[in-house]
Amino acid sequence: MFQVHAHDLESYLSFDPERREDLERLSALIREAAPNLRRYFHKGTPAGKAGMRMKMIGHGKFSYSIQSGESTSWPVIGVALQRHYISVYMSVTKDRRPIVQSYRGTLGESRMGRNNFSFERFGDLNSEVLFKLCRDVGKVFLKDPQNPVRYMQS
Repeated sequence: MFQVHAHDLESYLSFDPERREDLERLSALIREAAPNLRRYFHKGTPAGKAGMRMKMIGHGKFSYSIQSGESTSWPVIGVALQRHYISVYMSVTKDRRPIVQSYRGTLGESRMGRNNFSFERFGDLNSEVLFKLCRDVGKVFLKDPQNPVRYMQS
């Protein structure tokens, strides 16, 4: 498994110098489109705890609980370095389905998952469509901060 060895936002951004500009450009777009989602370093969750252990750049936070009743803090939008891609995770729904699904095939993504998409270089993305998606995520979360909690439970 690919692991980013970082302990704060700066060391995360510096981990792969060739992709730092892509991370910075994406992060700037997210912050402009959804200023209510503050950027931070998400250190992942410890083994055996709720959530994923992956480190990432988070934008906005919410707390969700798993069936055991344990809860954890998680990004509303998470940006994670992968071996060959940068993945963007979006934890809100619109019309009862993961919001990112409404943008399938329009982002310039290399891959699309249920609640995420991946790309190789920021320049491959359609930044106008990505801006709209991030703005929508910010608006949904601002209007309904419990939206991602319900999403994670379904």
